[in-house]
Amino acid sequence: MPETAEAPAQSAGSSAHSANAAAVEKRSFVAQHPLKFIVFLIVLAAAAIGGYRFWLYLGSYESTDDAQIDGDIYAITSRISGTVKSVGVQDNQLAKSGQLLVELDPTDYQLAVDQARAAVTESRSQIAIARPAVPITSVTTESTISNSASDIAGARAAIAAAQRTYDAAQREVDAAQADIRRAEADAAKAQADLVRYKQLVDKDEISRQQYDQAEASARAAIAGVESKKALAESRKAAAESAARVIEEAQARLTQAQNRQAEAQRNRPQEIAVQNAIVTGREATAAHQQTLLESALQNLSYAKILAPVDGIVGKKNVEPGQQVSAGQQLMAVVSISNLWVTANFKETQLKAMHPGQRATIHVDAYDKDFDGEVESVAGASGARFSLLPPENATGNYVKVVQRVPVRIRIKDGQDPNHLLRPGMSVEPQVWLDSK
Repeated sequence: MPETAEAPAQSAGSSAHSANAAAVEKRSFVAQHPLKFIVFLIVLAAAAIGGYRFWLYLGSYESTDDAQIDGDIYAITSRISGTVKSVGVQDNQLAKSGQLLVELDPTDYQLAVDQARAAVTESRSQIAIARPAVPITSVTTESTISNSASDIAGARAAIAAAQRTYDAAQREVDAAQADIRRAEADAAKAQADLVRYKQLVDKDEISRQQYDQAEASARAAIAGVESKKALAESRKAAAESAARVIEEAQARLTQAQNRQAEAQRNRPQEIAVQNAIVTGREATAAHQQTLLESALQNLSYAKILAPVDGIVGKKNVEPGQQVSAGQQLMAVVSISNLWVTANFKETQLKAMHPGQRATIHVDAYDKDFDGEVESVAGASGARFSLLPPENATGNYVKVVQRVPVRIRIKDGQDPNHLLRPGMSVEPQVWLDSK
């Protein structure tokens, strides 16, 4: 029993001795090699700092390989129908903005322009004819009113003169009637004297000469009565004539008054009618001018021009071919306005916003281009697909969605226009750049 108790004590002593020996050896290494230890610490710190910076670098950008160059592709269509006269480009040819691509036969459209121009000329001539009628009508109606006023004044003056003539003739008629009555009285006295002289001459109390004188006086008195009656009839006829003149003058007055009233009443309507005629012909001329402009526009459509600088593709038109309005003839791919559509995962968009700097690596040329985030799509790409997923119709499996991000390629980096829509690229968006 004493021997077994002594063995553990010896083992514990041996362990303590080994630990002390190791500590002495370690202290002796740091003490013996202080420079190596410092270098080791420096390397360890540099590795930690480099790793940290590398970790920060990895978090300073977002990248994806699901990206491609995009651009505008213009569908070249015919806005009118016609026969192709000439084609000025071929597939894959560079076309400048405004360059003639296709020309249609313009003969029919030129004839339409000539007809429309002739119609415009005719309409304008009709306006030139109708426009003077407005002041002419105004002057004519005003002249009619003025002439009617003069006629009214003249008729009134004629009535007054005829009335005076009638009054004078009537006075003369009255005087002639008085003369007739005096002449009849004289004739009756002469007849009575003749009867007495007859009795006296029969008794030979007077001479035959005296009887003859009495008989002559009786006959003269009767003739005087007839003469006075004839004069009275003449003066009566003059009075009746004066009365008819009054009636005629009164009729002319009434006619002139009616003509004046009618002219005053119809003057605004006649002028309005002439103005309406002018307005209608002006509207016709405007319509004809519109038809002319439409015909000129259709004639201009006979020459189909390139809308932008671009590469021609999908050409399917040849000279002599009959094309219809809206038919696609070719396509022009713009080479001056290109951008990148990068489909980032939705988890990559947290710190991404428009205005951030981007580096675009083009696989075709192994070259980097500078860009800038322009916008983020309003929905994920799946939402814009023809058949968007309906998660409520079946078992749901969560899938990280991708959202299109538009990155603008900065100008002046592709002077030779080597980039083409559809090329694969790998963009990097630097999140700390604004």
